[in-house]
Amino acid sequence: MKDLLATRIVQLERYSKNPIMEPLQKNPWEAKAVFNAGALYEDKKVHLFYRAMSSDNTSVVGYAQSTDGFKMKRFDKPAYVPREDFENKKVPNGNSGCEDARLTRMGDTVYMCYTAYNGIESPRVALTSISYINFKKQNWNWEKSILISRPNVDDKDAAIFPKKINGKYAILHRSNNQSIWIDFVDDLSFKNEKWLGGQILMSPREEYRDNKKIGINGPPIETKKGWLLLYHGLSKSDGKYHLWAALLDLKDPTKIIARSKNPILEAEMSYEKNGIVKNVVFSNGAVVKGDKLFVYYGGADEVLCVATIKLSKLLGCLDSKGACSFS
Repeated sequence: MKDLLATRIVQLERYSKNPIMEPLQKNPWEAKAVFNAGALYEDKKVHLFYRAMSSDNTSVVGYAQSTDGFKMKRFDKPAYVPREDFENKKVPNGNSGCEDARLTRMGDTVYMCYTAYNGIESPRVALTSISYINFKKQNWNWEKSILISRPNVDDKDAAIFPKKINGKYAILHRSNNQSIWIDFVDDLSFKNEKWLGGQILMSPREEYRDNKKIGINGPPIETKKGWLLLYHGLSKSDGKYHLWAALLDLKDPTKIIARSKNPILEAEMSYEKNGIVKNVVFSNGAVVKGDKLFVYYGGADEVLCVATIKLSKLLGCLDSKGACSFS
């Protein structure tokens, strides 16, 4: 991996009218918070599957769509709610439910990974899917959700690559609350107690501000220069979440081509610094429209925001010959 030199500054540009979504008191299921949206770009529309919280701290998945990437059309009913024992609330008013969805379309199927939590057991990665036909019709007939990460292990931040690598499904996840892992599996059934594992892809770096723990944003984005992987990193020094960028080899994503030295976004605005959890910018979805990358992120675990950058500008730095720093 080539380290990046500090010769240019590249950062995401916040939308001037952020936040793009806030809690709605008229809908109890999203009255406390709306944040952390998975994202897909299909049929010339941005589709967001965002985390929504009720006053009793139950997380469900809401749905919104947009033609321009900024102005969102919202709906009065969630797209996905807790259905299984491993995500149904066990502690009154405690956190529980379906958190931080990440979506991937592969052919005629849309897969959704999310964090399942019932308030007692360790949070684990859950997987469900829906046919693309039902997705387009907003007929939320999801397949039965299954757990795919090991029991008694804190595992979050999972997403499936949008295409197979050497005939296998590639999945990123964060095991044991610190590093990004990558695993390759033959199928997505996870039968006979087969769990996510694999190898560590990327770890915190002591010399940078992602030195406490890291986890992916959304699924990697395929580009001509490699898999663009945005991720979040937590700093030991200031306790803030920041967004970062990395580039993985297209044929072998276990190889890191480049990794930014400083964040591409950090909590600076009032809606990022003040909320349910202060000083947080957290993303689990981004889309590409033309040459523009739209990064959707939660501000302070309470509102939903968006920031953009020219994809070519970002990729101009994140390659083996690039020399730039992010701040």
